[in-house]
Amino acid sequence: MSAPLIETSELTKRFGSVQALTGLNFRVFPGEIYGLLGPNGAGKTTTIKAIIGLVEPTSGCVKVQGFDPVTNPIEVKSRIGYVAEKPILYESLSTRDFLEFVASIRKIDQTSVNHVVTRLGDALDMAKYFDAPIATLSTGMKQKVALIASLVHQPPVLLLDEPLSGLDAKSSRIVKDLLLIHTKKGGAVLFSTHIMEVAENICTRIGIIYQGKIIAEGTLEQLKRKTGSKNETLEEVFLKLTNEETDVVNKTRLLGEAFFNNEVA
Repeated sequence: MSAPLIETSELTKRFGSVQALTGLNFRVFPGEIYGLLGPNGAGKTTTIKAIIGLVEPTSGCVKVQGFDPVTNPIEVKSRIGYVAEKPILYESLSTRDFLEFVASIRKIDQTSVNHVVTRLGDALDMAKYFDAPIATLSTGMKQKVALIASLVHQPPVLLLDEPLSGLDAKSSRIVKDLLLIHTKKGGAVLFSTHIMEVAENICTRIGIIYQGKIIAEGTLEQLKRKTGSKNETLEEVFLKLTNEETDVVNKTRLLGEAFFNNEVA
């Protein structure tokens, strides 16, 4: 088996009295799209930030192609493309100027950059907006700019935090196909999302994080076996494994009692 492109070992992070991550262990191998799923506040974004090096672990460690983001931050960042859930862009710049700025920071040959940016811009229907100020773009277009920026250096590892947020159906499909192409060429993707249908359709393996711990991991079929059902959707499996299924049923019942006591005319 190939060496993992991402590996966490007993990754633990505390923010004051708040325990965000506790002994997190998982690996992502070449060719994989690994879905990191969990409810709000479970630790998904903290995990991604620890992998990038934006957050230093309290204990344990992270490796990206064998490099530690704490001791080798440049090596790690050169191997990662990152798209945040709410990307921060230089909105006074045009899309073209912003992408050229990103490329210059990464010291990438301009010819190579132009080739990658042109291809991605065409694929994502962004070419006609390259000279428009980023501030004038829609949320979905800004998400596309962030995605293109994450790929200008053609990194082996992609870290995507809700990457399909704000995208229309066509763009979402293109991005999913792009991720599959990336993994077929030996890259790896760590994909955080709340959209279970997306994870179900695209992820090679799934890790369910709950209260800062990986409580289940495997393919969709392996996760289904943990709940004892072959016919459940990923959403149903997720709710069972996180012990939230009963809570959902109870709250749905309360909503029905509160708002739908009378017959709708």
